[in-house]
Amino acid sequence: MDMKIKEVAELVGVSIRTLHHYDQIGLLTPKETTDSGYRLYSEENLETLQQILFFKELGFTLKEIKKIINSPSFNRQEALILQRKMLIEKRNKVDKMIKTIDKTIKHMAGEIQMTNEERFEGIKFGFNQFEEEARRRWGNQSIDEINTKLKGMSKDEQNDLSDRWNMIFNKLACLRDQSPESQEVQATIKEWYDFLNKNFSKYSLDAFYGLGQLYINDERFTKNIDQYGEGLAKLMSEAMKVFTNNQIRGGRNENNN
Repeated sequence: MDMKIKEVAELVGVSIRTLHHYDQIGLLTPKETTDSGYRLYSEENLETLQQILFFKELGFTLKEIKKIINSPSFNRQEALILQRKMLIEKRNKVDKMIKTIDKTIKHMAGEIQMTNEERFEGIKFGFNQFEEEARRRWGNQSIDEINTKLKGMSKDEQNDLSDRWNMIFNKLACLRDQSPESQEVQATIKEWYDFLNKNFSKYSLDAFYGLGQLYINDERFTKNIDQYGEGLAKLMSEAMKVFTNNQIRGGRNENNN
């Protein structure tokens, strides 16, 4: 049975204004609007709204959510499986931080002694797991610059950076069934390219291409990336190759004009 907008708002716990906004931006269009102006929401609308709210909880923007759920390759069941995995990871991270807080309270009360390692359990910033490999391939100077930059960040800034990193990988994981040449994949790969250049080191197109090859040629990288979704490393590698070639080709065209 179809539901009026007020009923949906009360059921879900969002405002009527929010549902109006979703309709206006083409994110969630009601099944029908009656002659008297009532928006009616179907069972399918409610399923879509559930997807929207799960993605929002995981930090996706409305623009990103719209791209994902409107993609021809979008599969609701696969999305739920991925969302479950992401929420479990988020829960585990929160559980570890709560455990660290509990230990810290006991430590402050003199009940236990904490090591420095225990003090930061669950909130460690872990982009350096392949630091040795990175140093060998790209030299000490660039890696030292990255580490210096990270150490100069506050914990909140580091966590924001970590969340953005995960966000990009999770977005790409939702697009694994698409062609690496698709508009959605290429737009997200550009986000990855811009993210790396803004926050870590200046990547030339050749270096970015080489990084993509590393994702599939080094099983450590492949295993780590595919934790977000099987086959993600391969998609990213191929998409990074397409991105690089498109950028180089575009540069040539500009020079010829």
